[in-house]
Amino acid sequence: MENKGTKILILVLIILILCAGGMISYKIFKDKEATKNSKQEDSKNQPENVLTTIVDKKEVEIFKGKDRPIAVMIDNNNKAWPHAGLNKAYMVYEIIVEGGETRLMALFKGVNLDKIGPVRSARHYFLDYVMENDAIYAHFGWSPLAQSDIPKYSIDNINGISENSSIFWRVKDKQQPHNAVTSTNALLKAAENKGYKTTSNKDSVLNYVTDEVVLEDGQGATTITIPHSTLQKVKYEYDTQNQVYKRYARNKAQTDWDTGNSITTKNIIITFCDNYTLADKEDKGRQGLTNIGTFDGYYITNGKAIKIKCVKEARNTQTKYEDLNGKEIDVNDGNTWVHICPKNAKVEIEGPVNSDMSGTNSI
Repeated sequence: MENKGTKILILVLIILILCAGGMISYKIFKDKEATKNSKQEDSKNQPENVLTTIVDKKEVEIFKGKDRPIAVMIDNNNKAWPHAGLNKAYMVYEIIVEGGETRLMALFKGVNLDKIGPVRSARHYFLDYVMENDAIYAHFGWSPLAQSDIPKYSIDNINGISENSSIFWRVKDKQQPHNAVTSTNALLKAAENKGYKTTSNKDSVLNYVTDEVVLEDGQGATTITIPHSTLQKVKYEYDTQNQVYKRYARNKAQTDWDTGNSITTKNIIITFCDNYTLADKEDKGRQGLTNIGTFDGYYITNGKAIKIKCVKEARNTQTKYEDLNGKEIDVNDGNTWVHICPKNAKVEIEGPVNSDMSGTNSI
């Protein structure tokens, strides 16, 4: 009888253990289910398509990354045409120099170009736009004022006159002094050798946006004529299919040196401020520029133009481009040509007429 009782007791204990184990397993299962359901509920409460939103978020392409801009002084004498590399610049400034000529300053960021040029000498007022872009300045020679202002403003510069032929070199298909060229890799090599920083956190001068800027209230602008002087007259024709402007100068289509492609731009900015002749010791008719202050201008893109204000408070501060209500303008994600020309320049903006801006500068 005693053995039988022991067996019953053991059996009862086994049953109790199995029941307890079953209860514990059930509790663990229920806890896991509750956790799973909680995560699913939290997921439902998150903003819809969070992952898709992150993946699809647009980014400005023309001015991205931390590469420091490189500004290259470009010869714009007609004997220097055609140019190399301008279509890869995110901005190009065109400003008057001596003799009614203009000179270009092309800014490059995060691109690799085997040929840029022809490269020409520095002028002091271009330094203002070097500084506002935090750029390394590449040039081949300099005017007296540029020579003194470059160290005065601690501008990182690369002067072709003092560099070897691996940084700047002369090509045979153009004549001196219109045949000096360089490359982005060569300029970066020179910058690193000089200890210049090659990255930058400075914001872009222009307020680029990813959504297309249409300028609904603007005037039609399919043909733009910009006379910098009696010698240098620039014209742009709007290419509606590609939504860019094709560039002409002195009635000649501007093309790339190597590819033969048209020189084009997405955006055009015009600033009206006067130049004047310097009385320097070389007496070569070199120019100065009255560019500190608030000036009238235009922003032109996608076949439309609006009047703007161009505000520059100091040589080393960024220019602000504002609408007539004082709000910074949105600029299309694409390259931009900035034309700085006299206040009395007879700029012509032609297209479908829907405002009083058609014709000459009427600001």
